[in-house]
Amino acid sequence: MTQTTAPRVRTLVLLLLAAACALLAGAGPASAHAALTGSDPQQGAVVDKAPAQVSLTFSESVSLDDDSLRVLDPKGKRVDDGKPSGTGGTTYAVKLHAGLPDGTYTVTYQVVSADSHPVAGAYTFSIGAPSDTSVSVDGQEAGGGVVGWLYGAGRYVSYAGFIVLVGGAAFVLACWPRGSGVRAVQRLVVSGWLALTAATLLLLLLRGSYTGSGKLGDVFDLNLLGEVLQTKPGASLVSRLLLLAAAALFIAVLFGAYDKREDEEKRDLTFGLAIGGTVVAAGLAATWAMSEHASVGLQAGLAMPVDVVHLLAVASWLGGLTALVVALYRAPADTPVPATAARRFSRVAFGSVVTLVVTGTYQSWRQLGSWTAFTDTRYGQLLLLKIGLVVVLVGIAYFSRRWTAQLAETGRTVVRQHEKEPVGASTGRQPETMKGTKGSEGSEGAEGAERAERSEAAAGKAKASAKPTGTAKGGSGDTRRAAQLARQRAAVDAARQKRQRDADPHRFGLRRSVLAEASVAVVLLVITTLLTQTEPGRTEEEAKNATPPSAASATPSSGTVTLDIPFDTGSQNGKGLVRVELDPARVGANDLHLYIESPDGNALDIPEVKVAFTLKAKDIGPLPVVPDHITTGHWSAGGVQIPMAGDWEVAVTVRTSDIDQVTVSKNAQIG
Repeated sequence: MTQTTAPRVRTLVLLLLAAACALLAGAGPASAHAALTGSDPQQGAVVDKAPAQVSLTFSESVSLDDDSLRVLDPKGKRVDDGKPSGTGGTTYAVKLHAGLPDGTYTVTYQVVSADSHPVAGAYTFSIGAPSDTSVSVDGQEAGGGVVGWLYGAGRYVSYAGFIVLVGGAAFVLACWPRGSGVRAVQRLVVSGWLALTAATLLLLLLRGSYTGSGKLGDVFDLNLLGEVLQTKPGASLVSRLLLLAAAALFIAVLFGAYDKREDEEKRDLTFGLAIGGTVVAAGLAATWAMSEHASVGLQAGLAMPVDVVHLLAVASWLGGLTALVVALYRAPADTPVPATAARRFSRVAFGSVVTLVVTGTYQSWRQLGSWTAFTDTRYGQLLLLKIGLVVVLVGIAYFSRRWTAQLAETGRTVVRQHEKEPVGASTGRQPETMKGTKGSEGSEGAEGAERAERSEAAAGKAKASAKPTGTAKGGSGDTRRAAQLARQRAAVDAARQKRQRDADPHRFGLRRSVLAEASVAVVLLVITTLLTQTEPGRTEEEAKNATPPSAASATPSSGTVTLDIPFDTGSQNGKGLVRVELDPARVGANDLHLYIESPDGNALDIPEVKVAFTLKAKDIGPLPVVPDHITTGHWSAGGVQIPMAGDWEVAVTVRTSDIDQVTVSKNAQIG
């Protein structure tokens, strides 16, 4: 890498890491992947006598423990028996104490959906007549806080490690066998293994707290860890660790015995490594497919193997791309990446893209269910962004293929010129046309001539260092000086070869285009990680359509409530207006829209905005809502639950800088 190029590459890498961290930091807690679609008693209902139990129905099966379903009386005392159970399918119930007095009771739930994500929420019902209650249901944010952020970061690192490990090893086996001896490539693949192993251990430790209390102190609770090991996600993480032990053996062979074999022996060993590596890679991919989105919902038996193929295609493309970038920039001068390797990877990448299109189309249909879900759900919006990034990647790959073809053509021209040169015509110096193109496609003759030239030079140096000297003392000093000069000449030759290689315009163009591909791939991986933490569009739409009967029977729809609230954070450009729209402003699920405007009426973007609903008359709340940023000056949140009708205080927290924020509020009749 030239002195001018190295700072640019470092700067680009730092910018990409910053962008990745910003996307992960703004992701927030994982969205619920199982939605509450019904309850008995219903939300907001007033029943004549105390029910024997409370039952909840979810959009998919969930996991429960003794604290998953709780029923609290108006004073906040627990009135259930603490033994929730399934009553068939997706309905779960908890029995209540006998002789409950009249009043308003709060039902809270925190469960784990079948695709491994925590789900939490609360609602109220009344016996006899509504009453005041001292219960606060804030903190119903499953998978949030520091533990949620660490868990999301662990997911990203585990995906990145898997892609680098599998894709890097596949690049060496399928595209560049000589790369097994390149230290930079070895370090890349080993780093992928270390990252995946460390992230898996972190996820295993965080799992109990992530789906439960959310407290960082519970990470090292051995009892909690024991419970996690008995769950499907815990078993998949342990299986991943066992498969990583087999992957370590594969890496040892690939970068050890494999590199030392002759070409004939390498071909036989390549077949065995390819079979074994594919089995291990497919097993690692299956640990995701068997515990997340693909394992639940429609056609799970087909979706899981499709997901495995999808993950392997991603790793072959993006992981191989990463290995190619490292090889182009960090491979030593005497082992440059040949054009044949780049061309082989181009074919592998094309096959991977075709596979991704086929498997991705099926997954999109399965997770979205309708065209409107592309724009009406957060999952669909992220998926559109992912598709756009893939299109950009394919476009950049087109230019990479052009540079690869030009580099290969240059290599063939050099070889033809070298073959026409008569034996002995050379003065021991490499022809000018050979410089910077060693290792190109069809350059076996050029590499052989280069090896012969290096052998002759080494023999000459050995003879020079072996000449007799006048005295033993003088001979020892001459030998040391000769060895030092030989090392200096070797360093100078290596630097010269590297400059000549980097000066090749075709290789330089390929390096730039491949680096651009890798840059987009970093952001693409972030979006993919966010998709795994986002509620599928199909589930979100089903939850929206499943209107609780209580909402329809308790109070009719009252239309949209619109509140205009001015704010001033006290800083420069800290003034503006926040418009809150709640639709249909009734008991049950509502859609929330926030619009931020500057004093001149233009849409204004700010770093953060949050909303909280409080019904002071019943001592309910605050109920926090963190809306998603949609576009300039517009935030939105769906499924905002209002448990009962009343005069609600709507408080909006506006942050205009790192230190300047203000909370403003206004009351509105809802329900």
